[in-house]
Amino acid sequence: MTDYYRPLVQREAPLHAFRLAGGPLWFERVERIRRGGYRKVMPAEDIPEDVLKRLTAERPPICGVEMHRPSIMGILNVTPDSFSDGGQHAGREVADAESMMKDGADILDIGGESTRPGANFVPPDEEVARVVPVIKALTAKGIGPLSVDTRKAAVAKAALAAGAGLFNDVTALMFDPESLKVAAESGAVVCLMHSIKTPKDMQENPRYSNILLDVYDVLDERIQACVAAGIPRSRIIVDPGIGFGKTQAHNLTLLRGIALFHSLGCAILLGVSRKSIIGQIANEPRPERRFAGSITLALEGLNQGVQMLRVHDIAETKQAIALWSALNEAP
Repeated sequence: MTDYYRPLVQREAPLHAFRLAGGPLWFERVERIRRGGYRKVMPAEDIPEDVLKRLTAERPPICGVEMHRPSIMGILNVTPDSFSDGGQHAGREVADAESMMKDGADILDIGGESTRPGANFVPPDEEVARVVPVIKALTAKGIGPLSVDTRKAAVAKAALAAGAGLFNDVTALMFDPESLKVAAESGAVVCLMHSIKTPKDMQENPRYSNILLDVYDVLDERIQACVAAGIPRSRIIVDPGIGFGKTQAHNLTLLRGIALFHSLGCAILLGVSRKSIIGQIANEPRPERRFAGSITLALEGLNQGVQMLRVHDIAETKQAIALWSALNEAP
């Protein structure tokens, strides 16, 4: 029977505590979880050595961005129909990118196809025409590092050649059979996000036997596929995919238990900015008015050791991180 280990993260560092993933937080106990409802809290020093090593190993930098402190991935969508900022950056991509970096983004994520629920498929050529000129323009001005948000190998290949350093795939390199090869041969960092089906139909009655463990198992399998293809864990970051083929209850369970994913041995990215879960719970239909909810969920992620936040509201998130970091500095 498979055991899963979720570190019970804390700010203090008592005698028998271990530093979590080389970051500012600690853990001295873990919750051992099994399918069927078994859950037991136990001392961290009693868990298998390989699991403890993955939980404590310092995460290497992602595209030069240090992972021992909270970091920000700024969202720069060059789409006409993204749920929050579709069309917002048209004709001013470079200026907006400069502003986002000035506000405190550590890396920018460039997307040319909306992955909101119900979104339509964008042909690869059209997606390339949207993202590659922007990436080339930003690279020419020394703006970066850059990530490309795509599920298509041809788009990723063109974007990485143009200057992007991270292949951020909402399907964990499963949508396109060539994606794993492109990622391996490029030497780029990859972000493996969990999702089901396609944006068009992913919210049609999603079902899981155990949402937390099911998502963990998929990401574990995809990490192993990457490693087998020649992509080391040091070039992998994982994302549980909040809002992608999940109900509100699924999303809340993932957010409460997100520390489990540290035992995969990779840095964790959390994308909750302006998402529908905030609108549902806070009764706010306008994405641009969901900033407070976005920060609340982001801080919950930081409290569980998440290393990178993917956000729209960069300056405000940077301020929240500054205060969070001050509270979590060693006395």
